[in-house]
Amino acid sequence: MNQPLYDFFTDDHRRVDLLLEQATKDPNNIDHKIYKQFRVGLLTHIKMEENILFPAAKKANGGNQLPGFKRFRNEHAALTTLMAVYPNPNLLKVLRHILEKHDEAEERSGGMYEICENLTRNETEELLEKLKNITPTPVHEPKKEDYVLQAAKRVSKRAGYDYDSIVANNV
Repeated sequence: MNQPLYDFFTDDHRRVDLLLEQATKDPNNIDHKIYKQFRVGLLTHIKMEENILFPAAKKANGGNQLPGFKRFRNEHAALTTLMAVYPNPNLLKVLRHILEKHDEAEERSGGMYEICENLTRNETEELLEKLKNITPTPVHEPKKEDYVLQAAKRVSKRAGYDYDSIVANNV
């Protein structure tokens, strides 16, 4: 089936996943240059969904919010906040867990990408052009301070993910 938006976003998931994998081959010795590329890539991916894909699908849906939208908005907030935390093995474990659940929900049959693809079928080329021309999201250096981690834990909890439970494998 011809699904250019689905393909665009799932290909971008793979690109971002690969950057994370390359940056964290050794979780105790992170390649910070590649990790920064991962952070920019993930935040730009979220920006593409939040600023282009989801609004276009909502508009095509008669202005009605998409099913499950709140989940994706909360997960995007959690992932964005986690990007502010200085990377360590625990953070990486939580990131991978949330990304796996999030990406699966977007990519599965009947998932968010399929819904958006179907709703915006008449404007696919215009959307792809906007997506391809989006500017990368700038990032600040991640922070080691505990208040940043605590904020990320709170935002992750609102998205349905308990940071400490994921770290302890109690998910």
